[in-house]
Amino acid sequence: MLVLVGALVCGASAWADDPKLKFLKDDDINAALLLPPPPADGADAANAELAELQRIAKATTPERWAQANYDYLHEDGTMFQVAIAPGFDLSQLPATAKLLSDVRGDEAIFASRAKNYFKRNRPWIIDPALKTCSTKEGAQSSYPSGHATMAFAMGVVLAKTMPELATQILARAKDYSEERLVCGMHYRSDIEGGQTLGSAVAVLLLRNPDFEADLAAAKAELTAAHLTGMAN
Repeated sequence: MLVLVGALVCGASAWADDPKLKFLKDDDINAALLLPPPPADGADAANAELAELQRIAKATTPERWAQANYDYLHEDGTMFQVAIAPGFDLSQLPATAKLLSDVRGDEAIFASRAKNYFKRNRPWIIDPALKTCSTKEGAQSSYPSGHATMAFAMGVVLAKTMPELATQILARAKDYSEERLVCGMHYRSDIEGGQTLGSAVAVLLLRNPDFEADLAAAKAELTAAHLTGMAN
């Protein structure tokens, strides 16, 4: 997936009224070219995705539901504490908190633009019987998943600062994003689209000279906190 990012990101339309990107440029990513369109409502592929959500809903334990709902309410870098260590406390790691906040700032803009372009109905619009974590999010903002975009953008960047923990960091990003299926908020292709978009944002940030200071400061802080020690 990451190997193809450089070939897929390309020019986008002007976004004069949007929030301003801090590091990336408006034309760095065009979601219409990066992502395949989602299945149309009623298409065989969409019906299969809906059936998967219905199966997941039946199989979900109260514990899994509680965790998914908790993570739904905590859309930030604290998600990675469980994958790293109790000492990964962003309230005590200001440079790392800034790094992830800056990732969040740029990825959220691209995720919002993609949602506005594709305008896919949420699963609970098609099947109102689905148990969901919320029905307050935009009814036509299912694709791509914003939680998945954020998790993979942050996860790929964080894995760069802690390479010896990369496998578990990215596994946590995957699990966090797939909790959106448990929540009944997204289809499988929404999650995959968010993972692709988030990874693209991360790759471009890691190539951005202005972002390097954020990355270096977080690496130094995490090393001083004895949360990582492997040079990369």
